[in-house]
Amino acid sequence: MEQLRLVWDEAFTAYDFGPGHPMAPIRLELSAMLSRDLGLLAAPGVALMSAEPAPDALLRQVHDASYLDAVRRASLDPTGADLRFGLGGDDTPAFIGMHEASARIAAASREAALAVWTGQAEHAVNFCGGMHHAMPDRASGFCVYNDIALAIRGLLDAGAERVAYVDTDVHHGDGVQKAFWDDDRVLTISLHESGRVLFPGTGFADELGGPDAEGAAVNVALPPGTADAGWLRAFDAVVPRLLREFRPQFLVTQHGCDTHMLDPLAHLALSIDAQRAAAVALHDLAHELCDGKWLATGGGGYEVVDVVPRTWAHLVGIAAHRPVDPVVEIPESWRDHVGIRCRRPAPYRMTDGGSTEHRPWSTGSDPGDSLDRAVLATRRAVFPLYGLDPWFD
Repeated sequence: MEQLRLVWDEAFTAYDFGPGHPMAPIRLELSAMLSRDLGLLAAPGVALMSAEPAPDALLRQVHDASYLDAVRRASLDPTGADLRFGLGGDDTPAFIGMHEASARIAAASREAALAVWTGQAEHAVNFCGGMHHAMPDRASGFCVYNDIALAIRGLLDAGAERVAYVDTDVHHGDGVQKAFWDDDRVLTISLHESGRVLFPGTGFADELGGPDAEGAAVNVALPPGTADAGWLRAFDAVVPRLLREFRPQFLVTQHGCDTHMLDPLAHLALSIDAQRAAAVALHDLAHELCDGKWLATGGGGYEVVDVVPRTWAHLVGIAAHRPVDPVVEIPESWRDHVGIRCRRPAPYRMTDGGSTEHRPWSTGSDPGDSLDRAVLATRRAVFPLYGLDPWFD
């Protein structure tokens, strides 16, 4: 069995909305190169994989046929992109080959998940994926096809009875929540900046799932400015308890790194070190609860030099069971490439020097604190549905 099935091929950089768009494909290139230069791609048990674009028959499992037709038309002629389907404009502009590029990402996440489910690999990572905003009938938030939903659907079709999804992107994982709103076999947990101040404007504590799946959707809407200690406190107060109650057979996670203090599109204040700590915790939960069955994807993240490559290289190292020490100096070869390619300095170490110390929920809560109020709102809405006490651990 492989330790890690890692999705990477330069073909994935074809997902390109053009100059000036935040979702720049260089994010992927630099993440793969840093992982390589750290020795992770050549580590024992790591196997690279690519994928052919998913056929329409698979994409129709999570997307409407009329939407697929609209994407195909826009993919051939971007000037005819139909805004009724979320295509065109500044958010998700159309580009030549958009269908093929998006369908390749979707297929890769599905195939990687099934490789883990069937025992070919213990873990899988697709940092090219994580398109959690794509809806059944429209593109949204830079996301065309929902690779995560397609991967989870593939797992259910393959016999999985309980799949848990944890989304750590700064934006609410609305597309995945929508896909499984009425399916009690899938638990979706999203920790994100509050929709009162940030796209997509959803993801509040009272969004709990449909009539047949109440409690299957969990949302922690964090106040702007939340930093390492508060974010990790919120994570620990919600995620492990609910995952242990749900007892998933497979864990899917989304690791958008736009929670970082330097990200230009949001207002949280995490460090690389807190993002790494979240990945470590989710990896450990996968081993505790799912016999290690874990698919991790990328997602948002728009500080493309200082943040995205380091966070996702840490993710690759954790999944490869070759975790990178935060104090490690970044290889000179990668720093030189950044200087030539981006004409700017590169970071020197795999850490921001942040602390992952935080006050556990078991020490008590403060209703006067905005972070604790957000966590309490979620726990009060969800925990009783699982027979858990919202106030105490």
